[in-house]
Amino acid sequence: MTSVALASIHIYPLKAARAVDLDDALVEPCGLAGDRRWLLQYTGPDAGISVSAAGHGEMSFAAPLPETGAELVAVTVLGSTVLAATAGRDAAKWFSAYLGRPARLVFLDDPTRRPVDPGYARPQDVVSFAEGFPLLLTNTASLDQLGDWLAESGAARVPMNRFRPNVVVTGAQPWAEDRWRRVMIGEVPFRVAKPCGRCVVTTTDQRTGERGSQPLKMLGRRRRFGKALVFGQNMIPDGPGVIRTGDPVRVQE
Repeated sequence: MTSVALASIHIYPLKAARAVDLDDALVEPCGLAGDRRWLLQYTGPDAGISVSAAGHGEMSFAAPLPETGAELVAVTVLGSTVLAATAGRDAAKWFSAYLGRPARLVFLDDPTRRPVDPGYARPQDVVSFAEGFPLLLTNTASLDQLGDWLAESGAARVPMNRFRPNVVVTGAQPWAEDRWRRVMIGEVPFRVAKPCGRCVVTTTDQRTGERGSQPLKMLGRRRRFGKALVFGQNMIPDGPGVIRTGDPVRVQE
């Protein structure tokens, strides 16, 4: 029997922007250190990160880590409102120029402000600007199976980055993660909170930004559970620690 292991680790410092691949990561209560702590907010007509934008004069902007006393503004992520620190006028000017509309960069300086959905969590569980849970786990064998379904239908396979996971495991059977209730990566324990319902983001090429119809259409045919189109499992840390690629992964169903 092939043992399950941690194949790769990914964080997304700026929510919805490109991934950063890591060999190891510190697990914090709100997720992996540095994951989705920055958010770009559209402000309307009145209203410690490096960012570059190809095709925009190769401009870059280094945003200072907001200090204690920074202006706090209310931002909304998937229906939940939380206070976050603004990164300042220079950041707002750069992003507004790039996007062609008013925008400002904010930082979740205190992740304890955003609790996890109490229907799936304990009172102390918190999350960054991630969709709703601290980490997302995916399985390489499940991607391979999905790729086979796509190929059989005449569509192209898709890479794992379409699903924007934090941790990717290898060595498990396809869809084995559906049955997992607890996961130990190295020495760090996690609870599996719920399957991850997928949205149109999975149809977006993470390199070019071009959008198609797959794999969401295939998930609708093969992985529909109620109203959700499922790929991957949302997890909550049960303790701090460091995880590394190659770590053994032990599961409890």
